[in-house]
Amino acid sequence: MVPTLSKSQRGHEVAAPTSFTLYCAVPPAAAVIVSDAHIGHGPREPADLFHRFLEAVPHLGDHLVINGDLLEFWFEYRSVIPRGAYRTLEALSALRRTGVTITLTGGNHDRWGGAFWRDELGVEFHPHGAEIDLAGFKTMVRHGDGLTESRWGSRVLHAVVGHSVTARLFRWIHPDVGIGLVDRMSPHLTGKGRDPVSVDQAARRQQEHAESLLSSRQDLDLVVLGHTHRSQLVEVAPRRWFLNPGAWVEGQCYARVTEDGPALEQFEPSE
Repeated sequence: MVPTLSKSQRGHEVAAPTSFTLYCAVPPAAAVIVSDAHIGHGPREPADLFHRFLEAVPHLGDHLVINGDLLEFWFEYRSVIPRGAYRTLEALSALRRTGVTITLTGGNHDRWGGAFWRDELGVEFHPHGAEIDLAGFKTMVRHGDGLTESRWGSRVLHAVVGHSVTARLFRWIHPDVGIGLVDRMSPHLTGKGRDPVSVDQAARRQQEHAESLLSSRQDLDLVVLGHTHRSQLVEVAPRRWFLNPGAWVEGQCYARVTEDGPALEQFEPSE
C-alpha cells in the first residue's frame, strides 16, 4: 500500500538523453528519519500505523534512520525476545529485504541492544549515536536524552538506567518480572505529562547544544536529535542544520533528507 505523498515527497523529472522523460519516484540518496515511536505503549493501532509507514519507506528514500525510542522497552536478552516487539521486528526485516539501509540509535527506552540487530535483521545499531552520511551531508545522530534534563532527579535516573552495570544486573531478573518493572517506570523515563514550559526549555537547550556542536565541528552539516517530542528545523548556517523530526507517537511526524537538505513531514496513509 502506497501512501499519499505530500508535494515535497513527490518525485522529480529527469531529462533523459533521448526524446522521452524518465520519472524517478524517489530522489537519489534520500534518507528518512523517524524518532520516538514508542511501540508497545498504549493500544495496538498506533503500531499498525507505524508498520504501514515502514511499508511506505521504499517510496520515500533508500535509508531509514530510527533515532531512538523505537520501542517502549527493549532489552537484548541472550535467549529471548520481548514479545511486544515481535511484529515491529518482522516489519523491519521485511523493509531490509527491499534493499533499504536501516540505522538505529538507542534511546532512553531501548538503548540495551547489541548484535541481535545486525546479525538477525541487518540493522546497524548504535547505542549512543553515530556519525553517518545522509544524502551527502555529514550528520551527527543522537537520541538526545541527558542533554536537556533540568531536574537533578531526572539526570540521575538517566545516568543510572544507562549505566552498563545496571544492564548486567537487569539481565539476571526474569524477563516477565523485569519488563513488569519497566512498565511501572516508563512514565518517568518518557516524561509523560510534562508541561509546555518544560518542553520549550528542553527544545531551546537542544538547539543551543546543536548550534554549539556545529560551531565547533565545521565538518558537520547536520545535527539530528530526538527525545523532546518537539519538531524543530533550524538552518544554523547556509546548508548546515539542526533537526528534530518530532515524535512519531504524537502526530506521525518524521523528516526526509535529500540533496536539497532536510524537511519536516507527516505521514498520511492512503485509505
